[in-house]
Order: sequence, then C-alpha cells, then structure tokens
Amino acid sequence: MVPRMADNGPDISAMSFEEALRSLEDVVRRLEGGDVPLDESIALYERGEALRRHCQARLDAAQERIEKIVAGPDGKPQGTAPFDAG
Repeated sequence: MVPRMADNGPDISAMSFEEALRSLEDVVRRLEGGDVPLDESIALYERGEALRRHCQARLDAAQERIEKIVAGPDGKPQGTAPFDAG
C-alpha cells in the first residue's frame, strides 16, 4: 500500500492559522504543478481540504472574539459591539 501524504504530515489540529495556511498553499502549489502521481494527488487533496476546514474554523473563532469599539457622542468608548454588526 502506498503511504498517504495526509497521514504523514504534521497534526493539523495543533497548527496555528499561519502554519495551516502555509501548508495549504504548499498543497495547492504541488497539485497545480501537475507532476504528482494520482494516489499522492488524492492524498494531497484530502489534506488540503482538512487544512482548509481548520483555517476556516480558526477564522470563525477569531471573528467571534473580535469586537469593535462603539464611540459615544463625546468620542469616548461607551461599549462594544460584535465585529459584524452593522
């Protein structure tokens, strides 16, 4: 049996967003190069999809934490509002 790249890479769940994004970009470059055997291409695609999901989850978690400052009439902060409100 051919070893699958998706099983041999670093643990995706332990990666930072930046590490996962760099790994995803590497996967895309390799797939676009067109010189990867079919079995490895499939494994790369699977790993790329897992990396994409991880990056999206990290972005979603970050968005939930981001709040923007709502300024009052005097220009001073009066509270916070969700990042995507308004």
